[in-house]
Amino acid sequence: MAESLAEWASGDHDDAFRESSLDDLDGPLTPEPPHPINWNRLSADDAEAEWIELNRWVNWLRRTYGLSASVVPPFWHRHPELVWELSALHLHWLGAYDPDQHGSAPLGWHRDFADARQRLRDWVAVSGTRLERDRPTRQTAWPGEPPAGTVEDVVIGDRDEDFVQFVVDDVARRREAEATICARPDLFCVDDG
Repeated sequence: MAESLAEWASGDHDDAFRESSLDDLDGPLTPEPPHPINWNRLSADDAEAEWIELNRWVNWLRRTYGLSASVVPPFWHRHPELVWELSALHLHWLGAYDPDQHGSAPLGWHRDFADARQRLRDWVAVSGTRLERDRPTRQTAWPGEPPAGTVEDVVIGDRDEDFVQFVVDDVARRREAEATICARPDLFCVDDG
């Protein structure tokens, strides 16, 4: 998968690759049963798979339910508050539509989805992300902390390219952290390769 993301980020791909690579919902990238995702603790490989899986599902969700950018903005991936909310909603959806689940579980998901839509609207309003531009979520400095820096809007012309570059950067950051940790002789690291 890393090769395909690197290909996407480099721009060295054809239109067929662009049209099919990030939205295909033919099957999950992670074959294991659904489980809560702790984004803070994912390995680089797991993070890459989870980002792609969540992105595919969010695209399906926004199209299926006709959600506006005030509920699910294009740059949700840049805002942890939106990532955590959407990730939890995705997990809930996976559980509700599991073949072994009780027949009324989808109704429970839809009830909770209504609540989640309001929370998403609140997060989007706080974050400041919009349809064609984004800015980091404003932070309030508490007494004794340095004042929060200014935040500026950035216009982003291609949402998919921004998402892929974001994931490539996140995976690289995680790989670097893993390498640093594994370089310490006092820590035990597992080699998956």
